Amino acid sequence: MNDRTRFADVTGDVEAQPWTRAFAAKDPEAFAAAFDENVVLEASALRRPVEGRDNVKQVMGAAGGIYESLVFTQEITAGDRSCIEWEATALGGKELRGSTILTVNEDGRIVRAVIQHRPLDNLIAFSAELGRRLSGRIEAGHFHAGA
Repeated sequence: MNDRTRFADVTGDVEAQPWTRAFAAKDPEAFAAAFDENVVLEASALRRPVEGRDNVKQVMGAAGGIYESLVFTQEITAGDRSCIEWEATALGGKELRGSTILTVNEDGRIVRAVIQHRPLDNLIAFSAELGRRLSGRIEAGHFHAGA
């Protein structure tokens, strides 16, 4: 089974939306289309936030390429915020679980994304790999150095 097949239906019990479709497509441009120009990404895999559509697009495109499998399992939406839980594997079968909180503006574009990964050891490995993949494009200080 190739990566695209494993990502063909990432939504599980979650309604398809621009965020989940971007992961399924594994396409940075699909992420960019969902983002406001001034989007802010905060994540446990980042030492500090990444700001702006172009930078966040690069981070999310690289992150999508690290996952071997990903399924969104639950969603709660209230007003302009959604919380989506997910399960994934990456980096040779390491299991990750987490949640993503998305805040959208009145146009439905994402203005803030907060992504939490666990467990810690796999999170640090994920962050280090993300930093390697984005070397020279996103400042290295955003990522954990790894173990």
